[in-house]
Amino acid sequence: MSVGIVGKSAVDEATLPEVVAALAAAAAAHDADGSFPHEAFELLWRNGILDLVVPAALGGGGAGLEQTVRVLVELGRGDPSVALVTALHLLLYSQMDTPGSVWPQALRERLQRSVVEGPALANALRVEPELGTPARGGLPATVAERQADGSYRLHGRKIYSTGAPGLRWFVVYARTDDPVPLVGQFVVDTAADAGGWRIEPTWNHLGMRATASHDVVFDGARVEADAVVDLRPSDAPAGYDPVLMAWNALLIAATYHGIAVASRDWLADYLQRRVPSGLGKPLATLPRFQEAVGRIEAKVRTSSRLLADAARRIDERVELVDACADAPVVKLTVTTNAIEAVTEAIALVGNPGLSRDNDLERHLRNVLCSRIHTPQDDMILVGAGRAALANTTVGR
Repeated sequence: MSVGIVGKSAVDEATLPEVVAALAAAAAAHDADGSFPHEAFELLWRNGILDLVVPAALGGGGAGLEQTVRVLVELGRGDPSVALVTALHLLLYSQMDTPGSVWPQALRERLQRSVVEGPALANALRVEPELGTPARGGLPATVAERQADGSYRLHGRKIYSTGAPGLRWFVVYARTDDPVPLVGQFVVDTAADAGGWRIEPTWNHLGMRATASHDVVFDGARVEADAVVDLRPSDAPAGYDPVLMAWNALLIAATYHGIAVASRDWLADYLQRRVPSGLGKPLATLPRFQEAVGRIEAKVRTSSRLLADAARRIDERVELVDACADAPVVKLTVTTNAIEAVTEAIALVGNPGLSRDNDLERHLRNVLCSRIHTPQDDMILVGAGRAALANTTVGR
């Protein structure tokens, strides 16, 4: 059914430069006022990006991780706020068809078909004021009250709800009100217009401002009995899918790598155009600037290769255990390189780089947000350190 949808096309990476240019043209305005770029996601849907990972049998792109990473790097070059919303959306859709998926088939296909038919953005709402990120443990304060007909009513607050104003689907991490609570994901269809939820505009961030990651408050939002995913005892270990965790790490890394690429491009253009009167030729002709750009280029190339190689290995299931273990380390390396690339560009050009009239200042604010995403740097380093110590023979 989806193949013939009017105005909808399968993703064609050859059209990405036009998409990126459109995102870049609007990025500064959305950043300045913190507005959500609704029009960007209509554009992405029409270019086959929002259903990129949905199975081809349902009309989606059927893409693997390597292609998804490539697309997100490009989106990050145009507007990383758009890229981040898209990354989290694609991550959620990618987990629905993995081996051992906990998603009920009817619910899964309902969401998949919705994003083939229109820009039905989805995101997992997990973080809370008291809990913080569930990745570090704890029971959610958001409560799903069981109703007599088997449905639920949600009560609670989620913070850092990336893309909140544009989401069709809230996938809410909550606990039931049973004497011994169960935890799971409760899917709210915002298009149903049943009420019981509201967005509070709390996002006033240094960077990634157009993600509009506001609070979402639930005061009785209805969730049908068949719209619940992975309901289990709160003390039962959650299913851990290393491939899904690798997708998460690499999609986040790709988003911020796009900022590094955009910063390098801005810098190269600036140095070609900047001709000081006392010099009489572009700054790009001076060895000092060539060497500095070379250092940035080395970081960009290294990150590009790391991302492509890690994604390919996971797609091809090449030494899969090692490839999944490498993914968080790749995220750490790529995001560190991105921060260093942008700060080195700022140091090189001085005041112009910090002017709000130039894109580089926005790139700096955006790239600093790379450190806050799960898995955070300390978690990655502790995990890598423990693995290295466990694999080291004393006295070798």
